[in-house]
Amino acid sequence: MAFDRAIKIAPSILSADFANFGAEIRAIEDQGCDWVHVDVMDGHFVPNLTFGPAMCKAIRPHIRTVMDVHLMIAPVDPYIEAYAEAGADVITAHLEAGPHIHRTLQAIRGAGAKAGVALTPATPASAIAHLADMIDLVCVMTVNPGFGGQKFIHSQIDKVRTLREFIGDRPIHIEIDGGVTPTTAPLVSAAGADVLVAGSSVFSGGSVSDPDIYGRNIATLRRAAQTA
Repeated sequence: MAFDRAIKIAPSILSADFANFGAEIRAIEDQGCDWVHVDVMDGHFVPNLTFGPAMCKAIRPHIRTVMDVHLMIAPVDPYIEAYAEAGADVITAHLEAGPHIHRTLQAIRGAGAKAGVALTPATPASAIAHLADMIDLVCVMTVNPGFGGQKFIHSQIDKVRTLREFIGDRPIHIEIDGGVTPTTAPLVSAAGADVLVAGSSVFSGGSVSDPDIYGRNIATLRRAAQTA
């Protein structure tokens, strides 16, 4: 998983057909996605319940690109090893999920995965000031975590700019999660983001029997981001 700042489209399988994950993943990868984003929610840290390590392990053989696992759970540390063993390439934990994010990031890297830290809309960019040597990715939540299909929070664009300035030449991805559309994609890419998580904007209108729509949606998002 070599580092580069090219725009990456990471469809969230939260918007895919839950009964057909293998085929859905193959379809979005065949249609040009760069990463596959897995939103893990516990019904405690966020008001929704989604996927456990067993599901991640089951879909891992279908993923040829990057398995990007976003843990919206608390506590997080007891489950890092399980998600790493399930095959996650990137594991992102929320700074707000526990008191010892540095220890959490150490555990993620110790388990063999790339380490990401996620920031909810109310958490400032300055919160990662002493974590730069511990992270491979910072995920800016541009909605409140917990559900797909929410409205983009525009105040987060300034946070992205601040993070990009802080990161400088460090090999750290800036990922955007929430409300990514052809309208918002150029705003966040111009501010410095390079990984765009998109659910409904990728999956809307398509299916495994009509995957070309996925491809058109992915290409539209990519063009919008690149033209910024």
